[in-house]
Amino acid sequence: MIAGVSTASLYPLQTEDALRTLGELGVRNVEIFVNDISETGGDILKEIQSVVNSYGLNVVSAHPFSSPMETLFLFSDYKRRVDTIIDMYKRYFEFMQAVGARIFVLHGAAKDARCTEPMYVERFLRLCDIAAPYGAVIAQENVHYCKSGKIEFLKMMKKECGERARFVLDIKQAIRAGYDPLDIADAVGDSVIHLHISDNREGADCVPVGKGTYDFEKLIRRLHSQGFDGAALLELYRGGYGDYSELKESSDILRKMIEKIQ
Repeated sequence: MIAGVSTASLYPLQTEDALRTLGELGVRNVEIFVNDISETGGDILKEIQSVVNSYGLNVVSAHPFSSPMETLFLFSDYKRRVDTIIDMYKRYFEFMQAVGARIFVLHGAAKDARCTEPMYVERFLRLCDIAAPYGAVIAQENVHYCKSGKIEFLKMMKKECGERARFVLDIKQAIRAGYDPLDIADAVGDSVIHLHISDNREGADCVPVGKGTYDFEKLIRRLHSQGFDGAALLELYRGGYGDYSELKESSDILRKMIEKIQ
């Protein structure tokens, strides 16, 4: 297991600047939140690659800015829209290959979307097949406003998708959906390959590690016992913390916790 930070935590810094900031802080394991499709190629990609190489960053995962589009495109009945987003996501997969990332974070369809479970599974597996030649793995994140916010839906995916069912466990999203993250760990923990970390306390559900009351050690121990050996990456909203140094401090707390458990 490793600890790190998502560039999403530094929004709205441009992606290459967010990476540079994390590198200067001494963070080495990162998730890249791609904020615009232009970042997946050309001079911007070259700049991102340069920053990654200069600081020796380990890019674990990529998260697309287009997640809100997935309901109307990927999980649509309209074939042209499905084809459009698949072409877009191929560009993400090419980007991931270029920066060394393996895990692609999927939000999926909104909870009120007119998308049946069989259709959802078919589209998820199709995307898995398309991502595979690029060395990318699709991981479904639990998102409170999506179908994936419900534990029963995650269980359905695990059953129907078999070994290709992979999940991102997001602490704040679990809490917003009314679950203890341990509930998700118990339901699909042996298929969790990635963690989005944030602390919480009364009145604030997305703060730096150590600024809240959540028992991270208990969750990480539970997942570790189920075989988890992925990354625990801090993902905060910019209004949830003060100085950038808090990102490094949170990452260090997680790293020490992981070292203690392993």
